Amino acid sequence: MSDWAAHARREQERYRDGESRLPGAEDHDARQRQLTRMGNAAAGAGLAELMSGNTEAAREWFAQAVERYRESWEHAPPESWGRPIGILKARVLAGDWEAATRDAVWTLEQDAAETASAIGRYAACLALLVLGRDEEARVLADRLRTEDDFPSDVGDALAMIAAEDVLGYIEAVESVLESFEEREEYLEDLPVADTVIVLQALAERRGMAAELSSPLLPGVARDA
Repeated sequence: MSDWAAHARREQERYRDGESRLPGAEDHDARQRQLTRMGNAAAGAGLAELMSGNTEAAREWFAQAVERYRESWEHAPPESWGRPIGILKARVLAGDWEAATRDAVWTLEQDAAETASAIGRYAACLALLVLGRDEEARVLADRLRTEDDFPSDVGDALAMIAAEDVLGYIEAVESVLESFEEREEYLEDLPVADTVIVLQALAERRGMAAELSSPLLPGVARDA
């Protein structure tokens, strides 16, 4: 059983340490890299608080993550699509759909849907699903399903959400959850199936969320 309070403290300390060592605005590259690390730590703190059931604290940390990712974007290297993905996931995890809508529009304005990068098109697909533009999202998701450098079950889950195929979605999201449960390492050392939580939130808005049970998911983790 994970000590989520300890995880939250660790991530908050990482964030504050990064803040204390943030390079000045003139050092664009070092600053954008440090801002990204701070965004990761803030998102980690948000996840830990979410898993503890502290939803208000989680929302506050997810908002911090969004601010740092957005601040880092201006001077980020080309194809740094992990930052828009981090922004959208943070908004969805926080349950802030109004802000998620704004950030989804911004993500598409960065030409995420037109990039050759599978990760960029993943960002665009998430944005389109947030906006309810499911037909467009399905086209991108169908491409992602066949990409060698993208997890096919995540692509399947996105496509099934866009198509509102309940049985197909359940099979796909269970596969994604299983892949998380089989991992030995997690982002920010946090044993959380964050992608599954995001997929479930998008599915829930269409009335098609799966019934899942895992210590890597909120609620189950608290009851374990």
